Amino acid sequence: MNTYYSCLPHDEIQEVFPDVFFVTGTYCGDIGGASWQFSRNMTVVRDGQNLTLVNSVRLDEKGLTALENLGTIKNVVKIGSLHGVDDAFYKNHYDAKFWAMPGMQQALEVDVELTAEGEMPFPGASVFEFKTTNLPECILRIDREGGIMIACDSLQNWVSPNKFFSDESRAMMQEMGFFTKANIGPVWMQFNEPEAADFVRLKKIPFRHALTGHGEPLRDTAHEDYSTTFARLFGI
Repeated sequence: MNTYYSCLPHDEIQEVFPDVFFVTGTYCGDIGGASWQFSRNMTVVRDGQNLTLVNSVRLDEKGLTALENLGTIKNVVKIGSLHGVDDAFYKNHYDAKFWAMPGMQQALEVDVELTAEGEMPFPGASVFEFKTTNLPECILRIDREGGIMIACDSLQNWVSPNKFFSDESRAMMQEMGFFTKANIGPVWMQFNEPEAADFVRLKKIPFRHALTGHGEPLRDTAHEDYSTTFARLFGI
């Protein structure tokens, strides 16, 4: 019998672009010896009737019904090493294909390795790989609407805390500088120690929007906003 991560409170699925959906839920757990509770996001991309889940978040029965009404869950894609607690639920419950980068640590068997040169989970997708990080991480770009970047922990857009935060996490993360538009994740930076060279490459990729693992959708000005952040943090 499989033991899955608990289903925690979440919002309803919203369609943020045609055939691109977004839902915000909750994470509770211990990180670095501290207890945390904060929001996290799943992005769902529809190609025909096939659905690809990125940064999976387990939904309750009502949410799963709404998800199933969108199409058939074919792919579960892990793009960040620090996420993935709900991947097993979706892979096993829907017999979905599981994609992850080489070197990512997880209990699940990887069906397809996700690389910039390899097969993609749906047409019009491409992968940006971080080369200097301590843990594997990538960004999935969708060639729609001028370029949509689906990120995990690297790019974030928490403008302010929401209802999924505990009071303790809200205060701690405020002090750590999490609530900044078009941010790079502070804990992700600590774990991964990325170098400027990665962001020089990322800055060269055209995109207009970002759907990140944490925070709100960033529309229209994403490239400009993140470029400002790269300049602030890395001087590029």
